[in-house]
Amino acid sequence: MKLQLAIVMRKEFIDNPWQSYRWTLDEVVFDIGQFSHKTPDYVLSNRPATCMRRDDKSEQWLFTGFELELFKDEAEGYYLNATSTNPAWFVMWRLEDHPDGDDPIAVPHFLSVSYNEAGRLLDGGETVENVPLDSETSAWLSNFVQENYKPEPKKRARPASFKGAYRPKDEAN
Repeated sequence: MKLQLAIVMRKEFIDNPWQSYRWTLDEVVFDIGQFSHKTPDYVLSNRPATCMRRDDKSEQWLFTGFELELFKDEAEGYYLNATSTNPAWFVMWRLEDHPDGDDPIAVPHFLSVSYNEAGRLLDGGETVENVPLDSETSAWLSNFVQENYKPEPKKRARPASFKGAYRPKDEAN
């Protein structure tokens, strides 16, 4: 089963001498067609982008067209998320040039519910943020984990005392 999703990014204007705004992940929402009547303001990195709200304190941008499908080989990452105290959506985004030459805009590129995928992206230097997973998706994720996650059997570590000491061969003999 694939979930159809949309991501909302928020641009907050801040009072700071070095930076006038910051981008944050606002929410992940189900896309059941409720946004299809909206004409996107732009298409950024092949994603329809619609400004949902703009005032003197912030802007909210909606990006549609995301799909989430779970894979068995990523079950450990799903397990780590599903069993955490706060299961979350993980969204990787990048700042990109605004088509009108305005300030750069945060464009989401990847959505996941796997701790391991989020960790790999962070290790690669990407910006990854998270927001809480809704209860319905959390239950769906937990069911997938129960059906597909098989922990690797733990290998017994051999005590160092049984490995023997390192003794280089005497080359004089």
